[in-house]
Amino acid sequence: MREKTNRSRSRVQRLFLCACTVFAVQYAQYAQAEARWQTLPPTPAPVAGEHHGIADVNGIHLYYATIGSGSPVILLHGGLSNSDYFGNQIRALMKHHEVVIVDSRGHGRSTRDARPFGYDLMTDDVVALMDKLKLQKADIVGWSDGAIIGLDLAIRYPDRVGKVIAFAANTKTDGVIQDVERNPTFAAFIKRAGNEYRHLSPTPNEYDAFVEQISHMWASQPNWTDAQLKGIKAPVLVLDGDHDEAIHREHTEYIAATIPGAGLMILPNTSHFAFLQDPEAFNFAIEHFLGDR
Repeated sequence: MREKTNRSRSRVQRLFLCACTVFAVQYAQYAQAEARWQTLPPTPAPVAGEHHGIADVNGIHLYYATIGSGSPVILLHGGLSNSDYFGNQIRALMKHHEVVIVDSRGHGRSTRDARPFGYDLMTDDVVALMDKLKLQKADIVGWSDGAIIGLDLAIRYPDRVGKVIAFAANTKTDGVIQDVERNPTFAAFIKRAGNEYRHLSPTPNEYDAFVEQISHMWASQPNWTDAQLKGIKAPVLVLDGDHDEAIHREHTEYIAATIPGAGLMILPNTSHFAFLQDPEAFNFAIEHFLGDR
């Protein structure tokens, strides 16, 4: 009888230990998920099957790639980065769309010239690329600087854009959180971006000069009026993470409230890098908004 009791106790102890182990694993996963917005997942690998090209536009060599078929969607990356960052989105969108990715002037594999950086200039680069690719109109998915370019397209070239998804955009300089570069996650991104620039750029030793040049743009641009935002006719989804290190939440809400009919979506437990941190939720949002037409 005592032996049977001991076996029962042993079984209970094993079950208790097993339950504790499961709880510990689940708690660790929960704790990790809670800190997801503080992580910087790896830059995705380039997507197999892309058709790469260099477009000579506006005095520079602009790198681009296309993949998939269907209604065109142009993906515009954030400042200091490159088009590889959108790998997870390319894989999702290419099922129903012709996806076009671009390395903005001076970024990634594209060149720059001596002209000062400006959002209008970078927007003109995108339009010139669309002309080269014979795309009269395209939807836009933009992140940070790319989102600003997407909105600039909607303001200045309304007949060339369909829908615009503006993730982590600012439309005034005071929409940016001061000293964001000191945030550990953002600092890690800046360091990574420098390494990628030296690996990809035709001018690998000019990263510091490139950063100085683009920083002048960030200091004064964009600075759009309410009237300019209210004049946007394109359907717009304003998207951001709930822990964005770079953009004030109230500024994101202001953009959505000012653009007529704009939607607003805040992705939980993510930051300025939500498309890397939670690609499933990010992709669901953009696919749902763009549709599969």
